[in-house]
Amino acid sequence: MNRPAIVTGMGIIAPTGIGTEAYWQATLAGHTGIRLVTRFDSAAYPVRLAGQVEGFDAARYLSSRLLPQTDISTQFALTAAAFALADAGANTAAMDEYQMAVVTANASGGFEFTHREFRKLWSEGPEYVSVYESFAWFYAVNTGQISIRHGARGPSRVLVAEQAGGLDALGHARRTIRRDTALVIAGGVDSALDPWGWVSHAASGRLSADPDPGRAYRPFAQDACGYLPGEGGAILVMEDASSPNITSTSCRGNRG
Repeated sequence: MNRPAIVTGMGIIAPTGIGTEAYWQATLAGHTGIRLVTRFDSAAYPVRLAGQVEGFDAARYLSSRLLPQTDISTQFALTAAAFALADAGANTAAMDEYQMAVVTANASGGFEFTHREFRKLWSEGPEYVSVYESFAWFYAVNTGQISIRHGARGPSRVLVAEQAGGLDALGHARRTIRRDTALVIAGGVDSALDPWGWVSHAASGRLSADPDPGRAYRPFAQDACGYLPGEGGAILVMEDASSPNITSTSCRGNRG
């Protein structure tokens, strides 16, 4: 129960940058990730700004086989996980597959993917619906796809806790290491920037209608006027500090 854990790697896909270096430089410079939504035509909606990831080319990071079977949120998660493992210097191929686990948080699943397939169902017929709809919509798909890609067959989980999900996933990863798992890939990734998701947010009446990207989302200001949806997330690699798989180059994380 007292086995120390350290964070050895980090991968980020965010509106303010793809990868930890880009994200950190944007943070230091105070750059905002709030911008006009371009994932769909937002002209008819009362709110048109969001934390949208730009410049992400899934084909650069994932195989052509994976692209048609994954939602953009899963593409973010797979890429962030690969970034984190590379940052950790983890040689997963040399590890016991049952000593590696995945714990991710996701609130809405493959939102954009499943709504695209629903449109096909209603307008063209069931024969036009992708066979991958059977799992691409599911909120557990990120854990599953990361596990498959990296051969992690340890005690994996998925948490649904909305904004708290990412932190909850890290807490569960810590507990997983205490229960005798050497490495856990953990974090939270989401995306719901499609018309249906947008209407769901707008119906709450809590979105910021300020059209200025520099002022629209100011949660700690006295004149705060609402929130804006965002996408992306972070995946960390957490390891048992006593594991022989941790090398001197990767052991640069924080003890937990």
